Amino acid sequence: MASYARPHEVGARGAPASSQVLARAAVGSLLRAQGGSKEERAVKALYLGHVVFYVRDLRRSLAFYRDLLGFQEVGRIFEGKAAALTSGRTHHELLLIEVGDAPGPPRGWRRGLYHIGIKVGDSLDELRAAKRELETAGISIDGMSDHTVSQSLYLHDPDGNEVELYVDADPSLWRDDPTTVLSPIKPLRL
Repeated sequence: MASYARPHEVGARGAPASSQVLARAAVGSLLRAQGGSKEERAVKALYLGHVVFYVRDLRRSLAFYRDLLGFQEVGRIFEGKAAALTSGRTHHELLLIEVGDAPGPPRGWRRGLYHIGIKVGDSLDELRAAKRELETAGISIDGMSDHTVSQSLYLHDPDGNEVELYVDADPSLWRDDPTTVLSPIKPLRL
């Protein structure tokens, strides 16, 4: 099991150590450049609302996202071939659309979606409990990382999409310094 070398992270897979410094500077510049008030901007993202996945077998995907991860099924559309799911935060965060034997996502470095992150609690004890439940269900955990601002488990859904399950650290860590999100990734041991 990988402990922290994730290909999407700054500094992973041979990226120069200086890339972390450059990334921190870029985030700082972006934050300073956003000086205009919210009212002056035409578009202002409030939060990521939902994700839609094409899946091979809706029943299998519901067993993973609904039965194992705890999303609630809101309802079905497309003659029962799609299901909307929610954590209770909004009307739906996830829509699963069955497409049968269409090709799945390629593995490794590529353009496009890398993974989705799902918050599963507020403490390491809750992350430990999630890890135990996943292992009991026979789900392989591909990696565990301490990102300073959060601690994460990485796994794949039945269609090969990477899923990060995480808990947040103390919010003051990133509220006081938003560039903390770019901290070096450390191994996580639960």
